[in-house]
Amino acid sequence: MVMTTPAPRVPKAAALNCSSCGAAIELHAMGWAVSVVCAACGATMDATDANLRILQHGDGVRLKPSIPLGTRGTWKGTAWEVIGSQQVTITVEEVDYSWVEYVCFNPWRGFLYLSEYQGHWNVIEKLRRAPERERGGVRPTVDLGGVTYMHFQTARARTTAALGEFPWELRVGDEVIARDFVSPPYLLSAEGYEEEVTWSQGTYTPPDVIAKAFNLGKDALIKPIGVFANQPNPYGDLPKKIFKLFGLSVVALFVMFLANVVLSGNRTVFQQGYAFTRGTEDQAAFVTPVFELDGRPSAVSIDIESPLDNDWLYLTLALIEENTGETREASRQVSYYSGTDSDGKWTEGSRSGTVRLATVPAGRYFLRVQPEGGEPAKRVANYTIKVRRDSPFYGLYFVAFFALLIPAIFAVVPSASFERRRWAESDHAPVSSDDDDSGGDDE
Repeated sequence: MVMTTPAPRVPKAAALNCSSCGAAIELHAMGWAVSVVCAACGATMDATDANLRILQHGDGVRLKPSIPLGTRGTWKGTAWEVIGSQQVTITVEEVDYSWVEYVCFNPWRGFLYLSEYQGHWNVIEKLRRAPERERGGVRPTVDLGGVTYMHFQTARARTTAALGEFPWELRVGDEVIARDFVSPPYLLSAEGYEEEVTWSQGTYTPPDVIAKAFNLGKDALIKPIGVFANQPNPYGDLPKKIFKLFGLSVVALFVMFLANVVLSGNRTVFQQGYAFTRGTEDQAAFVTPVFELDGRPSAVSIDIESPLDNDWLYLTLALIEENTGETREASRQVSYYSGTDSDGKWTEGSRSGTVRLATVPAGRYFLRVQPEGGEPAKRVANYTIKVRRDSPFYGLYFVAFFALLIPAIFAVVPSASFERRRWAESDHAPVSSDDDDSGGDDE
């Protein structure tokens, strides 16, 4: 004989009638439900009473949930049926903000809860334990399962409309103190008074995931509006990724810098001192002796130094290849002034300057120099010209560093802006609510 185990039977809904208006009522969670709200008249009845004793007469307010009662879906492999929904409202600065909570039932698993505020959904589970640690202060925190949650908002939440079955004695107008703590994508909520507090954990869930789980149409649920308390920051990982690339790039740049310093010869191939007599500009131009630039094409630096004192000097330079006549022109002014005033001693300018010519091929070169300018009272200006071959250039690396730094800085902006919008809705808003164009919420 083959023994078989019969499949478990799903409990059928109990057909009853509203004690207030006589409309048909089906109890899907018979034996589990404590309260039931009539869809026709809004009366709240005792679901544990065979005669559905009236707990509260309807006030005419009708709730139209986004997920109709009786809708069935699957969440994490378990079948659920939506059997109840309630609208919860808080008042912040004399403005009401409401969201809708859903009660889902499975006869073997009990209850699962959903909540929705302006297109933001959370899947909520009641916790059997309170957080391990709670800290007070300007911004309280709680610890649960090794995760720290930051206080978001505390408000008086009241039920303003209801429909269907609930596993507690519900009445429209009931109030609780709700405290919310966030660690995206999670939300911890404490509801109740004093010692009678119930903790629950919500997980932020995109509306398309909810729609798919409950077999709703593609556009059945609205798209999220604004930023919600525990909504994950879509830019949260961007700064970390960008700064990681920035760090790697800086390391590569530093290696290139060291290689430039080590491999650059920076050899002095010519150095000579000169004197310029003011008033002889027409005859002051001259050429230097020929000097050799050997090796690979590389940079040439021309250094100018002068013991100027409240004086200036301007040099027009041309680096000329002896055989080909190829010419590279440049100019440089050096000046140095000093004195005292009401703020004390001051100085301006520098007694030295450098002209850098990039990628100069090997060959025999000389300089054509044209000095001019300066204070007429300073008759003679002495100066020295020094030519260096294969000289390193550090300015390029500073430019490259800041070029890398700019996108790293801007990568922080979207993430920071998202967080500012999140916390603008909280009790810890960085700006006043008058400065923000979106309403507050508590969930």
